[in-house]
Amino acid sequence: MLIEVKVPALAESVPDATLLDWYKQPGEAVARGENLIDLETDKVTLEIAAPDGGVIKELLHQSGDVVLPDVVLCIIDTEGVATSTNDKQTTAPPAAKVEEVPRFGPAVRRLIEEHAIDPSVIPASGKDGRLTKADILGYLEAGQSDGAEAKPASTAQQQLQVPPTARPEERVPMTRLRKRTAERLLQAQQQNALLTTFNEVNMRPFMDLRARHKEEFEKQYGVRLGFMSVFVKAAVEALQKFPIVNAYVDGDDVIYHGYYDVGVAVGSERGLVVPILRDVERMPFSEVERKIRDYGERARNGKLTLEELTGGTFTISNGGVFGSLVSTPILNPPQSAILGMHKIQERPVAENGEVVIRPMMYLALSYDHRIIDGREAVQFLDTIRRTVEDPTRILLRI
Repeated sequence: MLIEVKVPALAESVPDATLLDWYKQPGEAVARGENLIDLETDKVTLEIAAPDGGVIKELLHQSGDVVLPDVVLCIIDTEGVATSTNDKQTTAPPAAKVEEVPRFGPAVRRLIEEHAIDPSVIPASGKDGRLTKADILGYLEAGQSDGAEAKPASTAQQQLQVPPTARPEERVPMTRLRKRTAERLLQAQQQNALLTTFNEVNMRPFMDLRARHKEEFEKQYGVRLGFMSVFVKAAVEALQKFPIVNAYVDGDDVIYHGYYDVGVAVGSERGLVVPILRDVERMPFSEVERKIRDYGERARNGKLTLEELTGGTFTISNGGVFGSLVSTPILNPPQSAILGMHKIQERPVAENGEVVIRPMMYLALSYDHRIIDGREAVQFLDTIRRTVEDPTRILLRI
């Protein structure tokens, strides 16, 4: 029986996808659930798995093609016999010996050859011990390939050996995610009246609270009590008091949201992604922490789904994890505001007429001045500051 493998339905905001490298070629056997090819969209990379076992009869599209939902990518013959000598089911050596030979996709194979890497020393995270592109990139970033023995110099090493008079350049095409991010940033600057207001928050009260309860919190909920959860919950408190910050412009109308879906910006190898915490007003601190940790791990592994990256009414970006002291975050359209967190730094501040040292963090709120007035923006940010400095306000709703 012949089975068509199609592009799955994509999110409403994602019209098409780009094919990456095929893991299988015509004539090769494929098992049910085995990854055939990755689709790169504006937001995530999706794996297309074989719906049933068989043999690849035909590839209807090649790497680099832009495809639409429901387009047929390849055909699998469930009753076919593998003919490719590259497939492990048709090779002459015993099965036990073949299992020792790792299988790589074209993208992985290209990276291995380009950087002269020994694949046997790289931990594999893919299905059935398969090396993934993320495994190779993580290995290269860690700089472990420099210590490999009896291998040619890596690309970076070769560049270092170029004579001083040489001025090498390399042209690398943007990924779809990077291009889409660039488009959205330009859109935010060109179509919104951007303004940023600043404040600073004394983190000592929450740090003391966290120190008192972190062990019991982690023991009970299985997740650490971090700083992001208190800012997410404080943001919801402020959004409830200033609903215009949770709204957005649609033509000549202002759309108010009656719910609070907070996006948390996460950096990954592919670029910045913003997974959404939905209905945060109903979440306890533990659930917020658990979701953020899960999103962070899956963002690094490219495992976030389109649904998890779609929507959102407000965004929080934590540049402090990278050491940023202060910045002006850019809106995530069509949202009307974004909160920027920064590095916690001990600084001298005045308290009760005395100079004391406190762990301080600068906060920045960028907002669309078309619908949010300066008074509302300043009071919104000050509400977040007061809530973080006294988290009991969340319980008392004051």
